[in-house]
Amino acid sequence: MDDRRVKPINKNQDHSTLQRRTVPQRATVHGTQAGANPQPRSVAADFLARAERNPDAVGLVVNARSYTYAEMADTAGRWAARLRALRSRESMRIGIYAYRSATNYLGVLAAIFAGATFVPLNPTFPGARTGQMVQQADLDAILVDIESLPSLADALLALRDAPPLLLTDARRHDAPGATPSHCRIVLDRGDLHASPPASALPETNPADMAYLLFTSGSTGAPKGVPVSNANLAAFLAFNRERYDFRADDRFSQTFDHTFDLSIFDMFMAWGAGAALCVPQQGELLAPLRFIADHAITVWFSVPSLAALMLRRNLLAPACMPTLRWSLFCGESLPRSIAEAWQRAAPDCTVENLYGPTELTIACAVHRWDPNISPLLCEHDNVPIGRVYAPLSAVVVDERLVPVADGGVGELCVAGPQTFPGYWRAERLTAERMLALPDAAGDIRQFYRTGDLVRRLPNGELVCLGRSDSQVKLNGYRIELTEIEAVLRQSGCIDAVAVAWPTAVRPKGIAAFVTGPASLAEVKASLRGRLPRYMVPRRIELLDEIPLNVNGKADRKLLSQRAAGSTPDATASVRIAVSTISATSAPRDRSATGRARP
Repeated sequence: MDDRRVKPINKNQDHSTLQRRTVPQRATVHGTQAGANPQPRSVAADFLARAERNPDAVGLVVNARSYTYAEMADTAGRWAARLRALRSRESMRIGIYAYRSATNYLGVLAAIFAGATFVPLNPTFPGARTGQMVQQADLDAILVDIESLPSLADALLALRDAPPLLLTDARRHDAPGATPSHCRIVLDRGDLHASPPASALPETNPADMAYLLFTSGSTGAPKGVPVSNANLAAFLAFNRERYDFRADDRFSQTFDHTFDLSIFDMFMAWGAGAALCVPQQGELLAPLRFIADHAITVWFSVPSLAALMLRRNLLAPACMPTLRWSLFCGESLPRSIAEAWQRAAPDCTVENLYGPTELTIACAVHRWDPNISPLLCEHDNVPIGRVYAPLSAVVVDERLVPVADGGVGELCVAGPQTFPGYWRAERLTAERMLALPDAAGDIRQFYRTGDLVRRLPNGELVCLGRSDSQVKLNGYRIELTEIEAVLRQSGCIDAVAVAWPTAVRPKGIAAFVTGPASLAEVKASLRGRLPRYMVPRRIELLDEIPLNVNGKADRKLLSQRAAGSTPDATASVRIAVSTISATSAPRDRSATGRARP
């Protein structure tokens, strides 16, 4: 560890004063306000300050156990000290492999206390996919709990040089069976507990990565999205100013660790000195009971979870009296869901957030107004609202020329929340960035979201779907070309994946393929290589893929076929329809099958 990068922690010091640097001022385009960007604020110093001011306050509730801020700071500090001792290079990346356990959340704190990048990994993903993420991220170490250790061992099996493991909640001899030789458990619970907590916070460069998330990629492999400390600081500063979160709030954590919206819950809760309450998979089947049992005041989920409650007739009027804030993000929010939720929580403020991972969690918001918002809905979906004030937005047509207000085009966003570029993928980064003049005439780099939007007369934006091959299914962002690549790798000659029944509000993925000898083998391959939410619900085996006038796969025709709006193709087409059973798929990320980037 380079001692020049460390500042001693003074218990009498206000830690929020650490790591304050100015981010360059940005102008805006269309409907945003110019102004100075927020100064980066140290999440680690913030948390330690909270722990000192109110050490006995509960900061985390998970697996029926409550952790105080003092406990969390102490445990994460001990883990951080051992992580620093493993440092072999200036930039350190720490994987966190656990599922809705204390390791997920204490691991994030330990990584940031150590000045490292945290990289969430999901035990419910196929081992081969996790192995790809570990290899791409080039991790220095992985924090893992005892329950997740066996599946991690499988994921690391194909790696030539697996990173060392820190077993957070058990001793080595507690591991089930003999630990494989390729899994090097360098430290266990005893070692971590015996370590004195780190006595210093490292200085953090705003340009360094705060976290690295992996989303669906078009090549058949996940792509890395790094988010810098400055990106995260800008997001937190804007949202801390926007919301009146308090120390007596209790936040839900419906999102999996690999879903970037989980970061909102963590850092917004802890920044306010509040409690983060983590439901287990079974509890997500009964969210109303979870809200009541934990007296949740701040709810955040994908709309699909609310839709599940509505379908089960659970959203009775005034049935959620504890809620102060209800936030939705990750997919389109139907008007009917917003209306039903507002009736069920009449004293709470409902908001619809929008934003791809590349723009740091969320970048636009609409506050639901029962009198006005229904009039603004398009395709019965709630507007995504206005982009955050420090950001710039422009809407461009297919020629990448800005459209007039009211025209439909692709949303492009620039500003302090814009990520630095895809992880070790310069060509992909160049494809997604667009140089355009801002309102002041300065050329800036805008991120192309791929979302088609239209600006309403009041300046807000409505999202009308995707302009590329991505779809959002229950919050997960899915690259259809990745599914097609895996289908071809699984024995199919041609493969086309489409959203079903529509791209505006998909319920699943349908695939059309040619060539495989056995659909059963294809299905088995898909289950082993893709997360459950990416596995097509329906596969049709065709003699040939229909082509359009340009000689390309006729995706429009296949989408209509998947939706059932066209009759079967010619009788000569050999069709085998395969519905993939939910019960036969690997364990899902959540009880609701939610998804996102």
